[in-house]
Amino acid sequence: MSDFTLLRNAAGRLQFTSGQGDIHHDVVPVRAFPFSAPEEGISLTGRDGHELAWIANLANVSVEIRTLLEEALSSREFMPEIRRINHVSSFATPSIWQITTDRGETELQLKAEDHIRRLPPAALLITDSHGVSFMVRDMEQLDAHSRKLLDRFL
Repeated sequence: MSDFTLLRNAAGRLQFTSGQGDIHHDVVPVRAFPFSAPEEGISLTGRDGHELAWIANLANVSVEIRTLLEEALSSREFMPEIRRINHVSSFATPSIWQITTDRGETELQLKAEDHIRRLPPAALLITDSHGVSFMVRDMEQLDAHSRKLLDRFL
């Protein structure tokens, strides 16, 4: 397993202790490949931004450390997942999209078609006019109405 320990301190921040006993406070986990390999390539960085440890795969750490890392990463990476596209104001950009996400209903403004990025194998990353990224994990899993609206922009 790993040659370090990780815990949440009294302030709720991550504390890293190296195998040599060096303690670092306010540690931040960062994914190297958040979309293509979310379980792989996690860097633990200190306050100064320098890497303290590299985790090749989350399977290589204990369940306790994995849980802490997943909690920290999920609170840091706000990316709603689009479940349904209810309506689009126009098939030209900019357009307003009324969508249902895993966090509820909302709307986004698509400024340009190149703000839709394809990710392998069938995922999309859609960035709205405020810089918020929305994920479509698998276009084939969307309902027919959503796919029809989406196809007009792809």
